[in-house]
Amino acid sequence: MKMQFSDVEGRALHGLLQDASNDIVVRLDSAGFVLHASENAAELGMDLSALLLMPHISDFAEPDYRDRIADLFGRMIASPKTVRHGPNADMRSPRQRGEWIEFPVLTCGSDVCEEPDLHRRWYALRFKPIESADGTAQGALGLLRSIASADRPEDRRDARESTDTLADLGDRCSFTAALGRRLASGSEQSIAILAIDRMQAILLQYGQRTADEIHWGFSRFLSAMVHSPQELSRLDGARFGIVLPGMSPRQAKAWAEEVLRTFAELAMTSSASDPRLSASAGVARLEKSVDATMRQAELALVMARAGGGMRVVNCRDASRSASMAPLPRVVPLPSECPSI
Repeated sequence: MKMQFSDVEGRALHGLLQDASNDIVVRLDSAGFVLHASENAAELGMDLSALLLMPHISDFAEPDYRDRIADLFGRMIASPKTVRHGPNADMRSPRQRGEWIEFPVLTCGSDVCEEPDLHRRWYALRFKPIESADGTAQGALGLLRSIASADRPEDRRDARESTDTLADLGDRCSFTAALGRRLASGSEQSIAILAIDRMQAILLQYGQRTADEIHWGFSRFLSAMVHSPQELSRLDGARFGIVLPGMSPRQAKAWAEEVLRTFAELAMTSSASDPRLSASAGVARLEKSVDATMRQAELALVMARAGGGMRVVNCRDASRSASMAPLPRVVPLPSECPSI
């Protein structure tokens, strides 16, 4: 049995959805223009109560993404009949699939924003048609979810699990447990913590999906560079830890530099439209305690990234950084390369 809502009931539904989550709910007409919106729609940078003409749903996005949103809405609102274009085609219509689309919003409320990186927020949008008795879409409900605060499936993990679901690697708990076992052995060992440089800027510029793809690709690259008995884990959203048995900090630093050089060569082959990628690493000897070792390696990584990225720093060097000359880059900048 289908439920039919009046405008008053629709507004009540908006309120229920708003109270149940932080999602923004909008009621749209058949052309995609906003009829009603939940109060938290002000987060999008528009004061809808002050407008004489309500905006189109695509007007919330940055200009480069508006046509994509309008196209998805048009396909969703069209006839629900499906068309098969190939033997493996998805037989469901966009209306049935309930596709999500990600796009950036300038919350300063203007396309000409003086600080776009500061005011850019990424949202995921999904439509649900409001159908008449004959199945014709008379409008739609739109759900906008802030990606920064979304409960994304790849970030949900059972507390008992020790595997990172996005990268398919061990997590921080399994990494520290491995360090504890190896510390007890008393043999010479080091750890390295690696991370993509300027990840927050990439996230703001290209969105969460691109950031996830970069992290996944970086994890696959590191998996190819790590060989048993070395152990690789994803410590958090941006950092990866590697246990390097039998290596002194000097040897671990040389190994990490070779990894970064290889990564730089691969990154240089990407297209001009892709994000420019580089990475940095912090290295420390496994000694005293797991917590102390982790702090030293994390401090070294901070120093490497603060120096401009594409660097490897030993924790011993990091502790003396105040009196050191600028750290050398693993891969020099074009301006640093000797002329031929």
